[in-house]
Amino acid sequence: MSETNTQSFKCYHCLKSIPVFGAFKVTRTEECPYCSRSLHCCKMCKFYDPKVYNECLETNADRIVDKEKANFCDYFTLSGGNLSGPSKEDLVNSADALFKK
Repeated sequence: MSETNTQSFKCYHCLKSIPVFGAFKVTRTEECPYCSRSLHCCKMCKFYDPKVYNECLETNADRIVDKEKANFCDYFTLSGGNLSGPSKEDLVNSADALFKK
């Protein structure tokens, strides 16, 4: 019988999908199983937005300079990490179509 409570999110760095089974809480030391980048970082948070002041939509959060490093932010909420626009695969496909590869 398959697990019905399966979710996934994408790593901000390698853009690979990371499956999650059941309840999942990202701890400060959690890393991507594919590229070993920190998951409890600004770029994986739902409040991360590179277009706003301090790159954070949460106005009460402390300023964090390195957005890719694990931090102690109390407002961290996992977003899925795919806020940077189209995926790498989409970009490659677009370039291939443009140059008729």
